[in-house]
Amino acid sequence: MSHSRDLTQGDITSQLLHMAVPLIATSFIQTTYNLIDMIWIGKLGSDAVVAVGTAGFLVNMSIALSMIIVTGTGIKISHHFGAKAHHKIKQCITNGYVVALTLGILYGATVILFREHIIEFFRLGDFWIQEKAENYLVISMVATPIIYLNLLHTSMFNSFGNSRLSFSINSVGLLVNIVLDPLLIFGFFGFFQLGVEGAAYASVISRVVVLSLFIIKSRSISDFHNLPNRVDKESLKDVIMLGLPHMVQRVSFIGVSIMMARIITHFGATGIAVQKIGIQVESISYMTIGGLHGAVSVFVGQNYGIGNLHRIREGYKKSLTISFLFGLCTSLILVLFSEPIFRIFVSEPEVVSMGGDYLRIIGLSQIFMCIEIVTMASFNGLGRTYVPATVSLVFTTLRIPIAYGLAIGVSMGLNGVWWSISVTSMIKGVLLVTLFLLVLYGKKFIRQREEQHG
Repeated sequence: MSHSRDLTQGDITSQLLHMAVPLIATSFIQTTYNLIDMIWIGKLGSDAVVAVGTAGFLVNMSIALSMIIVTGTGIKISHHFGAKAHHKIKQCITNGYVVALTLGILYGATVILFREHIIEFFRLGDFWIQEKAENYLVISMVATPIIYLNLLHTSMFNSFGNSRLSFSINSVGLLVNIVLDPLLIFGFFGFFQLGVEGAAYASVISRVVVLSLFIIKSRSISDFHNLPNRVDKESLKDVIMLGLPHMVQRVSFIGVSIMMARIITHFGATGIAVQKIGIQVESISYMTIGGLHGAVSVFVGQNYGIGNLHRIREGYKKSLTISFLFGLCTSLILVLFSEPIFRIFVSEPEVVSMGGDYLRIIGLSQIFMCIEIVTMASFNGLGRTYVPATVSLVFTTLRIPIAYGLAIGVSMGLNGVWWSISVTSMIKGVLLVTLFLLVLYGKKFIRQREEQHG
């Protein structure tokens, strides 16, 4: 098959890097865009940051819901690719298209219909902020089906081992977004000065560009030709069962974030602004190591499909080492340069001081967060998506009572909220690595592989 890469043979390190570098680069560009986006929006004032950040919860929720089809489709394609079952790959693609479009339309329409009640839940306390949040949300939700198809295409191309193509296409979209942001937010030559809404329009246009490029490139790949014209219920069921735990994990994470935002509002709008900016800064490590997540998931998936247990073990060791070293570097940067980093976005001394506390506390958990993400990818590659999803659901949900207890009960204020995030992240990282090693070297797993592949 053209435009694909077999990860079941060859040097493990070079194979991982060949897959990971384009994905990491894509994530880094995305992170850079998010940071630039926040800087531009920040120039409109802290109220604008709160409005966009609040609407952003619903955009992130849409992405979380898409995981029910995106994750499962990617895993099954990598398994089928490793086993050379190309006819099954075509059925996965058809299933993915139908479900992604249906879910995208339903979610976008639902949020637009109930937008006022949704935004009111956050108790923003300011009419202008609420109005801008609703406007941003409506524009963003129109593009939900497009977002779903872009995520699906990215997952499929990565599963073929062709992360370079998905990198190129997504990079074009991100660059378009970066260029359009200041032009549509602040206008050019006195025209199109759209403010907060301009940021939303820039995102929508860039996503349309990405989808157009994916459609063009898909025509040149054999597995996109002569696709089945019907959804296969049995194969779709397998995909959904694989994607459901990841979706629940992502949705619960967003849900917990929303509840945490409610706790933060006890300390004023400044706390919300600190959280929004802090999350964007922290995403440098989260999004970048997310590129390695994609590579490891596909690598493990293809080798699991062919039954190569030794190669899976070696690949996990190497990816765990890379993630640990990257997390260590990130931790040092966030802890040592917390306030100078925050000062890039805002100049108010109070906000900078509070932001410095956020980055120092969260910075301590970066190593654990990075090894958690890589281990999650390894579990997903094996098709055991329920394990990391369960661990994440339990400890992410625990952040709510811990945050409330530390912030209000023990009177630690906002630092109590940040500590609840940092400590639970540490626990998740250690626990997931331990569980994966038990699975990978367990007799039951070895026996199952031997039975399936002689």
